[in-house]
Amino acid sequence: MTHALNLVWNPSEGINLGFFMIRYYSLMFVIAFGLGWFLMKKIFERENESIEKLDSLFVWTVLATLIGARLGHVFFYDWEYFRNHILEIFLPFKFEPEFQFTGFQGLASHGAAIAIIIAMYYYSKKILKRSLLWILDRVVIPVASGAIFVRLGNFFNSEIIGHETNSAFGIRFLHDTFSKAEAVQKTGIADPKEAYTAIATDPKFATLLAEVPSRHPTQLYEAFCYVFVFAILFFLYWRTNARLKSGLLFGLFLVLLFAVRFVVEFVKESQGGFESELGLFSTGQWLSIPFIIIGLFFIIRAQRNPLAES
Repeated sequence: MTHALNLVWNPSEGINLGFFMIRYYSLMFVIAFGLGWFLMKKIFERENESIEKLDSLFVWTVLATLIGARLGHVFFYDWEYFRNHILEIFLPFKFEPEFQFTGFQGLASHGAAIAIIIAMYYYSKKILKRSLLWILDRVVIPVASGAIFVRLGNFFNSEIIGHETNSAFGIRFLHDTFSKAEAVQKTGIADPKEAYTAIATDPKFATLLAEVPSRHPTQLYEAFCYVFVFAILFFLYWRTNARLKSGLLFGLFLVLLFAVRFVVEFVKESQGGFESELGLFSTGQWLSIPFIIIGLFFIIRAQRNPLAES
């Protein structure tokens, strides 16, 4: 039998500058959007598009990503909770059982995808003055690169983890098993960071560490696969005439990215949603199927019109 490497994942919250904490999750988003802006700048330069239009594209994409991902989580995964806590949809706080700053916990990639498509429709009509598929065929390249860093952010946050496993890929997510309060209470150490470190390294707390199971690092699985999704789209845009086939890159993005999502969901812990009503697949898989079908439609359409102008 193959056994897990027994790696205990106990990350710090971020980079402490003394006066300010840069959280890794936030840093991954900054890198994702920064790299996305750089990639689109290169694309706009190649297409002889005004760089001035890039600033508004950046704003529209950032807002669509964050708002869409948030609303996607609310409506697809946790509506039963949020329907009774409407303010928490828009505010980074919990009001019950006591007031607590939580940040925006819960972002859904399916919601982000829908919002980006809607935003690109208005952007293409109001600002770019090109077809919707023209911008979608190009914006999916930085979106694919951004997906890599979002999943790395999930890994730093010890969230969206997989089923228990004895495989060599298993990782023990300490922060998922014990909350800060639980780590403090169980170790008797007042500082949560020190409490986590004690559980991970002090033999005195070996029984606590034994409670932490090895799980599939599904965030890393997705991030690794998204590297190839990005590489394929990047290569096809820069090295072939795929950009001239209207909808091809957009369709390929949908098929590849959501096929990865569909497969990885088989070893991912349930994120909630409506899967209990439909059965067979997880919520994430059910939501991925329409995107894959739409992607196949655009790929076939592009092949039938090999040099259709975007």
